[in-house]
Amino acid sequence: MNSSVLSGLEVIKILKRAGFIAVRQKGSHVRLEKVGDDGIIKITVPLHDELKKGTLMRIIKDSGLTQEEFERYR
Repeated sequence: MNSSVLSGLEVIKILKRAGFIAVRQKGSHVRLEKVGDDGIIKITVPLHDELKKGTLMRIIKDSGLTQEEFERYR
């Protein structure tokens, strides 16, 4: 995984390229969804200027993407 820092908006753009759609925003968090093989995948992304590494890794894992796939959509 590239060690550069990503903002919440950048992560949302990457997830949209991967097929997710933004369904709602509540405060500083955006909910994205995608229909997957096992049902609907729901992810919440905080709109922070810099996401912590653990938060980013959890978002990638929950999205069903590998780190390599995530980087390709970047």
